[in-house]
Amino acid sequence: MALTLYDASIPVYVQMLRNLAALLDKAEAHATATGMPLSELAEARLVPDMHSLIGQVQLASDAAIRGAARLAGVTPPSMPDTETTYADLKARVEATLAFVKGITPDQISDDLERIIELPMPRGAFTFTAKDFVFTYSVPNFLFHVSMAYALLRHKGAPIGKMDYLAGGRAPAA
Repeated sequence: MALTLYDASIPVYVQMLRNLAALLDKAEAHATATGMPLSELAEARLVPDMHSLIGQVQLASDAAIRGAARLAGVTPPSMPDTETTYADLKARVEATLAFVKGITPDQISDDLERIIELPMPRGAFTFTAKDFVFTYSVPNFLFHVSMAYALLRHKGAPIGKMDYLAGGRAPAA
């Protein structure tokens, strides 16, 4: 059985969104135990000109939703960036996960050469479906999940590589 565009995208989004939810939960528990305000986590940045944790979660959510929707040829749900609290972030991840989990293999064509256009302010990027998945959508999504991980780790959350990769779950035997 050949690898499909579905296999290369949707399960990656789902796994990493679950892991992001688990990272947020562990960081919240740490903040509660140490008396750190959740707003400090939500507004965390490594440098002044980068997106905060709020922005990183929003961008990861956007990447998963828009990537899945473009691949499936459906309209993505509207998710305006209105989150201001840690609870809002957790709800955003859950809503994103629900949408992405609803995309089925039958919705995603395996025509690797079909064109996907990504409108941008200065002009559209044009990709083959294969290049969209492997060189833009999934890497962009993983970048923002990684940045969220780094911000939570920077704030002292007791998370590590296995939390990022497996959401803290033990690997299958």
